[in-house]
Amino acid sequence: MTRQDGRNGYKVTFREALGSPLTGGDEARLRREALVEDLLPDEQDDDVLGKVYDSRLVSRLIDFNLPYLNRIIAAVVMMIVSSIAAVAGPWIIGRAIDQGITAGDLQRLRTWTLAFLAVALVEWITNRYRIRLMAYVGTKVVADVRSQLFRHLHALSLNFHNNYSVGRLMSRLIGDVGVMQEFITWSITGLARAVFVLLGILIAMLSLNWQLTLVTFLVMPLMILLTNYWRKHVREAYRATRMRLALINGYLNESISGIRVTKSFTREQVNYRHFDDLNHSYLDANVEAARLTAIFFPGVDFIGSLATALVVGVGGWLVLGDALTAGTLVAFVLYVERFFDPIRDLAQRYNTFQATMAASERIFSLVDTAPDLVDSPTAQPLPPVRGQVEFDDVRFEYKDGEPVLRGVTLHAAPGQRIALVGETGAGKSTIIRLLARFFDVTGGAVRIDGYDVRDVTQASLHAQLGIVLQDTFLFTGTVGDNIRYGRLDATDDEVISAARSVGADTFISRLPEGYATEVGENGVNLSVGQRQLISFARALLADPRILILDEATSSVDTTTEKLIDQGLDALMQGRSSFVIAHRLSTVIDADQIVVIDGGRIVEQGTHGDLLARRGRYYKLYTMQWAQAETGFSVN
Repeated sequence: MTRQDGRNGYKVTFREALGSPLTGGDEARLRREALVEDLLPDEQDDDVLGKVYDSRLVSRLIDFNLPYLNRIIAAVVMMIVSSIAAVAGPWIIGRAIDQGITAGDLQRLRTWTLAFLAVALVEWITNRYRIRLMAYVGTKVVADVRSQLFRHLHALSLNFHNNYSVGRLMSRLIGDVGVMQEFITWSITGLARAVFVLLGILIAMLSLNWQLTLVTFLVMPLMILLTNYWRKHVREAYRATRMRLALINGYLNESISGIRVTKSFTREQVNYRHFDDLNHSYLDANVEAARLTAIFFPGVDFIGSLATALVVGVGGWLVLGDALTAGTLVAFVLYVERFFDPIRDLAQRYNTFQATMAASERIFSLVDTAPDLVDSPTAQPLPPVRGQVEFDDVRFEYKDGEPVLRGVTLHAAPGQRIALVGETGAGKSTIIRLLARFFDVTGGAVRIDGYDVRDVTQASLHAQLGIVLQDTFLFTGTVGDNIRYGRLDATDDEVISAARSVGADTFISRLPEGYATEVGENGVNLSVGQRQLISFARALLADPRILILDEATSSVDTTTEKLIDQGLDALMQGRSSFVIAHRLSTVIDADQIVVIDGGRIVEQGTHGDLLARRGRYYKLYTMQWAQAETGFSVN
């Protein structure tokens, strides 16, 4: 993979970008740019800024704010009052000069001074409560959006989660929702106040002296040019910083998660150089953004000073000619200085508003994603089952035109232990996913006690299934909490009994705090085998009618496997069980061994029957036996 810069003839490979040292200057910067381009996926939707204004998105944002309309109205009233107070200040100062100082009237000077203090106090109080109200509304709206997103994600099927990365989902729940909170809390009334104050100052300036207002407007062409330059270039600068920060966050997550692999292969130095490149690329983008900021905001200040100078010069000439009072000139100068404050504020809010439009579009796009696996309108709760399972000519495709199962027909009587064996990719895991209705069949039907799984509610179906996967997931919390996840209302004695039945109590009792021991993130403080034993206890505590073990003992060593054999027998006693195992020694006692190959059932029977046939199962079993004898691992 390479990138070419046509203007400079610079070319770099991705591997070179990782391995070569920084050389400084333009070459290093171009190399970092090439690295960033290579790392970016083809569809970088997280970094698309979107429209500056989208009425459809704004309408949906308003819908989330409607429950808090009373507070928003109160905040708007506070905003209007504070804006009027802000605009009134310079006018009061002008009256104090003309009617108090110039006229030598101390009483009027005192009156206007107290009036100015009262206006300042009103502005402070109203601003304070406006910010408090909008902070509350912003926090509540964001909590509502995040809760809706979280519930919606749980309603979406595994097919969605298989195709949507965790990083992108976290970006929606944290990053995009955070952008929305900042906008609602600070920008809604902030933008309105800036516009309101700007209009108020303009009206006040025109009412004081229209000639000086025209003089002020002489600098507006410069302001328009500067603002257009800022608007066009800051968009790309903002996008560049966002992209590079996303790459840094992603690489940090990957590096920390894979720290054991990094240390095992002594790749620290390579990782240092890679992160240094990404970090300096982010620095380059921020320097560019800072350069634009250093142009725009000091430019606004200079234009404001230029306008003030023109007003003072022309206004002073009018005062000397008795065409204007000194108080009016002072008030006008104060208005000119304040006139550019809302412009600065609007420019600062531009990126926030644009980012909010992009974040809202991504959030609502996710909210609008319809679950592709839902209960039918006529779905009924599945009554307590005996455990009779039937696959009737089941066909399935994850992608159109790529069949995974090709007419699977299988019958399991209540209480039977069914073993599914075959090579990787044969379709074993797909069969149990269809049984649990994580996906819907493309053709045929899956029935439990005669009920098509598509005709019952998913909650009632899953309540009667117990699933132990090869990749055991433990939640942050204690050992006891993770076992109790199978049945939240279980007592401590029931938790201990379930652990003892599968042989987990032996190692749990040796932990520093027993069942109260924290497992760490995804059970990092426990071995793979210990995590698997906890998952067995969790499944047993749930007391399912149908048990699914998807290579559940593949991560358990032979000694540990023997220790839990008795617990597994107890776990599967009286339950229909579907066991996927590459280690064929674990399924010898199964009532039926079903050999899957290429999405079809090629053999079916007991261990003895299948060995006697000397077919596919015989070859798999004897190969594993020979490998075990020579000390090689099967998988």
